[in-house]
Amino acid sequence: MTTFRISEAAVLLGVSADTVRRWVDSGRLAAQRDEHGHRRVDGRDLAAFARGQIEDENGSGHSSARNRFRGIVTEVIKDAVMAQVEIAAGPYRVVSLMSRQAADELGLEPGVVAVAVIKSTNVVVEIPDSTRVVSQ
Repeated sequence: MTTFRISEAAVLLGVSADTVRRWVDSGRLAAQRDEHGHRRVDGRDLAAFARGQIEDENGSGHSSARNRFRGIVTEVIKDAVMAQVEIAAGPYRVVSLMSRQAADELGLEPGVVAVAVIKSTNVVVEIPDSTRVVSQ
């Protein structure tokens, strides 16, 4: 069974360790103490909690796209026809190419809060070596 320290759970959820501690203390997120007295969150509990957070944030409107990254526009590069828009969504960088007209109509410029909505049939999933779990 995979478990995570409070700090690891915080990184995965994109919040501070203090926020995760408050969630645990209030009973919103389950955690157990290990043999050293440190709180650990079960991977399945963390996944269920994260899924609940996603459902709460995506409650408005209907869309077939499931990948939503709310962030802040950090850069907009425009030419006569196209615009390249960069959004920082937590630790992630999302870049979109769109028409200049669309970028102008949306008022996209650095500092604007925006949601990158991504629908893709080609998604590569990787597991970092440090978190790879070996089946027994």
